[in-house]
Amino acid sequence: MHNTVVIDCFPASAARYPADYAIVAIDVIRATTTAITAAAAGRRCFPVPTLAAALALAKVIDNPLLVGEQKGFLPAGFALNNSPSELLARDDIRRPVILLSSTGTGLCYEASKRHRVFLACLRNYVSVVGYIAERFSNVAVIGAGNGDEFREEDQLCCAWIAERLLESGYVVGSTSTLEIIRRWSNKPVDAWINSKSVAYLRTSRQLADLEFILTHVADLTAQFTLQQGEVIMSHYQFSSAPIDWVSKGISGVGR
Repeated sequence: MHNTVVIDCFPASAARYPADYAIVAIDVIRATTTAITAAAAGRRCFPVPTLAAALALAKVIDNPLLVGEQKGFLPAGFALNNSPSELLARDDIRRPVILLSSTGTGLCYEASKRHRVFLACLRNYVSVVGYIAERFSNVAVIGAGNGDEFREEDQLCCAWIAERLLESGYVVGSTSTLEIIRRWSNKPVDAWINSKSVAYLRTSRQLADLEFILTHVADLTAQFTLQQGEVIMSHYQFSSAPIDWVSKGISGVGR
């Protein structure tokens, strides 16, 4: 029996997988990047699926910082957008973050209903692999998506994680998974620079987040899990080696 990795998209897709799957939730622009950045800085962080859930949680947590957006707009009463760079610039680190986004935090919530959930972005895409590979036979790497679109930055991050799981002995669980891996192998980290997500950051004058994402790649050697609604960071020592794609019988793939 082979270990299996599958790439998928959208919050509802988490329900497709049996409970023994580990789910890796990815929203590069920007929910999982923001959540991971918050936890790495020492903040408590609580991703929530809806505005109502955010406001309800704010009533029971002492002095929370409401962070996020809905369809690109800052909800009333929120301190800042779903911005890792703005959050990191603040010095009120003792205030726990309640994080809301259009799809990324919804993905975290849906996946946590029945799965062990790991948050990933470009900051920790390398380190998450080693931990999961030692503990889970089946992994679904899921991008948050936007509307009906699997955004390019999430495809790249999903592909790079799945690719490294192949290195650890996993096999792809679907043809589409292999296609996505091949599409993004050997691509530079900014290969998605012309995506709709980047266009939104540009028009909304939030390019500091784009710079943050592109300059913080594989800089965290930690894993980030969702436990009882909170992002928990724990350190994990890992090692990596180049993938021998020839021995795997897969040509045209590898980075």
